[in-house]
Amino acid sequence: MKTIFLVDDSATILLSISGILTKAGYAIEKAPSALDAIKKFQAGVKVDLLITDLNMPGMNGIDFIKEVRKLPAYRFMPILFLTTESQQSKKAEAKAAGASGWIVKPASADELLNTIKLVMR
Repeated sequence: MKTIFLVDDSATILLSISGILTKAGYAIEKAPSALDAIKKFQAGVKVDLLITDLNMPGMNGIDFIKEVRKLPAYRFMPILFLTTESQQSKKAEAKAAGASGWIVKPASADELLNTIKLVMR
């Protein structure tokens, strides 16, 4: 079973996305902030995909994935942004930081699952 790590400061988003992914057969790890997630990564959490929000208090998603990419075990793990932002400049910044893809909220379950299948090949 593949494990997906969700990082979002919205409890509602964490709940709804984890529900969709659990029904689709994925195991889920969750964190309410980038700082909490980094602690789990530094502790060696085993995940196959990271899905993170862009706008979060404490540390934004772009700075977060830069930190994750510094950790050797996660250098090549696929990372998706799930965010309300859709500007091309933000997408380019995210890609430069190490993001594998971008999904704009609100996303349908099908859109989310299809994008996950694409990046987890």
